[in-house]
Amino acid sequence: MRKTVDFFFDVGSPASYLAWTQLPGMCESHGAELVYRPMLLGGVYQATGNASPATIPLKARYWQLDYERHARRYGVPFKENVHFPIITLFLMRAVTGVQLRRPEQLQRLLGCVFKALWIDALNLNEPQLTADILKAGGFDPAEIERLTQDPETKAALKATTEEAVQRGVFGAPTIFVGDQMFFGQDRMDFVREALAA
Repeated sequence: MRKTVDFFFDVGSPASYLAWTQLPGMCESHGAELVYRPMLLGGVYQATGNASPATIPLKARYWQLDYERHARRYGVPFKENVHFPIITLFLMRAVTGVQLRRPEQLQRLLGCVFKALWIDALNLNEPQLTADILKAGGFDPAEIERLTQDPETKAALKATTEEAVQRGVFGAPTIFVGDQMFFGQDRMDFVREALAA
């Protein structure tokens, strides 16, 4: 029976970016289905009482070093974004809307946004810069704006965020292989073991 991997993520999470660089290939090599579950990390934090490592300076410095270590291990580019944290409500609605209405464009959008945030380290808190990045990535910013305002998009993002909390998610990324939960980009070995079992 084919295994399913649920990937709960927020593009504003550098750890989500690092996990995203690894999961598609890992799932493909094990014949597993990767299901993208965009959620609003701020909503998860609010519901669970958790907080971003960025709010604790010592932890923030450590996590930055750890992200860089994992980027080197995975052989992917990564750059600290000094504009972190990014308010991701618009971006996660965009991801959700594209997934709902233009699923064939989801990977291109994720690539565009993840590159802007965690390779080019741009300030996507700025609406005009975000629009420019989307346009450069082959998207119509006006269409993306419409998708983010679609009631179905808003409801879907809220529902996925609530589902994540109900399943025990407290941060991003969180990966489920069946009922097994793995938190963080540094749990790829455990995900691989679960897929191979």
